[in-house]
Amino acid sequence: MLRIIKQNYIFMESIYLALIVLLFLLAASDLWVGVSNDAVNFMNSAIGSKAAKFRTIVVIAALGILCGAIMSNGMMDIARHGVFKPDLFTFNEVMTIFIAVMVTDIVLLDVFNSFGMPTSTTVSMVFELLGASFALAMIKTWGAPGTSFGDYINSGQALGMITAIFISVGIAFAFGTLIMYITRLIFTFKYKVRMKFKIGIFGGLAITAIMYFMLFKGVKNLSFMTPETKSFIDGNILVILLVCFVVLSVVMQVLHFMKVNVLRIVVLFGTFALAMAFAGNDLVNFIGVPLAGYSSYVDFTGSGAGNPDTYMMSSLLESARTPIGFLVGAGIIMAMTLALSKKARRVTETEVNLSRQDAGNEMFGSSRVARSLVRMASSAGNAILRITPEKAQKFVESRFQRPVEAVNENAAAYDLLRASVNLVVSALLIALGTSLKLPLSTTYVTFMVAMGSSFADRAWGRESAVFRITGVLTVIGGWFITAAVAFISCFTIAMIMHYGGFVAQVVLITIAVAMLIHSNINYAKRKKADKGDALFYKMLSSTNSAEIVKMLQEHVGKNVAEITDGFSTLLIDSTDGLFNEKLHALRKSLNSVKKYKVVLKSLRRREIICLRRADVAVAVKLSTPFHLLHNALFQLYYSLLRICRPSLEHVDNNFLPIDPNDAEVFKFLRGKVVILMNEMAGNFAELNLADGEEIQKECASLKREISDFRDKMMVDIQTQNCDITATTLLLHLLQELEQILHEIDRLIYNMRKFARLAADTAQPKPL
Repeated sequence: MLRIIKQNYIFMESIYLALIVLLFLLAASDLWVGVSNDAVNFMNSAIGSKAAKFRTIVVIAALGILCGAIMSNGMMDIARHGVFKPDLFTFNEVMTIFIAVMVTDIVLLDVFNSFGMPTSTTVSMVFELLGASFALAMIKTWGAPGTSFGDYINSGQALGMITAIFISVGIAFAFGTLIMYITRLIFTFKYKVRMKFKIGIFGGLAITAIMYFMLFKGVKNLSFMTPETKSFIDGNILVILLVCFVVLSVVMQVLHFMKVNVLRIVVLFGTFALAMAFAGNDLVNFIGVPLAGYSSYVDFTGSGAGNPDTYMMSSLLESARTPIGFLVGAGIIMAMTLALSKKARRVTETEVNLSRQDAGNEMFGSSRVARSLVRMASSAGNAILRITPEKAQKFVESRFQRPVEAVNENAAAYDLLRASVNLVVSALLIALGTSLKLPLSTTYVTFMVAMGSSFADRAWGRESAVFRITGVLTVIGGWFITAAVAFISCFTIAMIMHYGGFVAQVVLITIAVAMLIHSNINYAKRKKADKGDALFYKMLSSTNSAEIVKMLQEHVGKNVAEITDGFSTLLIDSTDGLFNEKLHALRKSLNSVKKYKVVLKSLRRREIICLRRADVAVAVKLSTPFHLLHNALFQLYYSLLRICRPSLEHVDNNFLPIDPNDAEVFKFLRGKVVILMNEMAGNFAELNLADGEEIQKECASLKREISDFRDKMMVDIQTQNCDITATTLLLHLLQELEQILHEIDRLIYNMRKFARLAADTAQPKPL
């Protein structure tokens, strides 16, 4: 009997050891997907202001992460007993909670990364822990009448953490707006000529503040700090700060006189500090749960208890003692993610574009709420202006006048002054939360500080405010969705794992890993197929006019080819839907056509932004063929719209079908049109315009064929007993087919003209 019990114990211990190994494997994956999302938190300001090369920014951020990881031990208690009461849960139940959290977290964060949306790893972890522990608490209350959820969950502490997380949104936006507004009033956009004696104080104050919150609040909690040293720091903190401020101000002023860019130092130091704050505050989100699971396993196996369903996890009430090796290993994985993750760069692009100073690629559309907010803000601004003295208005306006060279010459999204404010304010708020052991969301804080500073900096002009507010609301909405999805998903997974046991746990872990691999494969394929965005950002970062024009020609050609190719498919689908009387196919075609309006508007805006970056004389020459190209694309869109809508209405009303003989003739003509569209698309994609004249001749010939068929139809409608509704619709379709040929001719003509002018501007002028 003892032998059987011993064998069962060894088997059970092996199973849980396997689960611990899987937990750490999931932790490594979670570190990768989590940092891919959170890299935007500490790198966006340095990247947006182009304070240094991307490689340099990554190295500085990686060093900050390694330092922050070593200092993050105190935050690990949140995963152990911050949300639920572990002494009322068994070892088996605790392991179920931890595995459910990790499985949910990996899938959830990867989905947000794939869409390029920044979300909060803190919120996801807290709500996942809540969801899983709520599921187990529900099961336990069912089996123990008289108990309640409050007995198992730290509802007060959990509510405090959640409140702190969401309040940080408003606080971060308010502080970002206020401090940026004051900073811009002091330095203006012409800060390079106004910082002679101010920059030393600004740099000294910024770095002193960062050092206080990031170093003193973190270093004094390290294990090698003696009680005497901690007591000395606490007792002399004001003196230490004053000395640091004076010394650093002098150093910054001297560096400025030595022609060193002090703001660049502040931005890079702030990047280091914010990366350290991120690791110190958010490392618990990635490895806190696996480490709590490992601690539980060590306690269970060391106790000699044989039954994991009865052994209670009171040991998790103690503070975490994380081995330094785990922290360093986690820091290394996070640093590698910064350098290698493509999804991290996509998430960064979202925030940088929402806060960029000049016109850029507006990633979001317009929404009714955003339009209402803009109107309300405009009305409030006008009301304030009416009661503000005229002298004060002129003074403020003079401080916010933005010269052409306000943004860096290397096409930065905003200047170093705003980047400094973003980093300093974010670092202070996050470090304060860390010192109080509040799991503030670094994503929420840094994102809202960046939005507040861009708002104060008047980056949200009337042309872009609606789009940017829509983007901010979309991101914030995604945060609330994160909380709801994290809770519900983890609740469901914990339930399945509890009743399904070890088999269900292994199956769900396998599914999560498979989803992660599948997501990354699909993302890689999408990035490989979508080269337009890469070319667009390359144009934005270039300052060479000839190079911009060359890339713009390639961008226009490839996009016109792609859109025309899509239009040719929709032309076939919509008219086949009419002839075959397929209502569903027609509705699908109409919806597909409507989506192209947003695509065309976005494409036109992006290319105009790039054209404006070329020399004025060059841009003026290229403007006419460029705009005529886009007008022709829009006319193609409207032609397809005028084909789809009446065709759908005809079939939806059950009118008589088109005569089969006439339909066959139309299909024959349509086939020729589609061939010409495809030939043109192929030539545009390869920028091969030599065959353009031949396609134009074929268009003219085909127009005559369509005209002859239309004349025949007009005779038939007068002399034969044909259905007027069906025949009229077919005449309408022939007219649109002819219009499509006309637009193909215009596209080729203007593309050839655009290419010729682009080539002329690239030629060196004779001396």
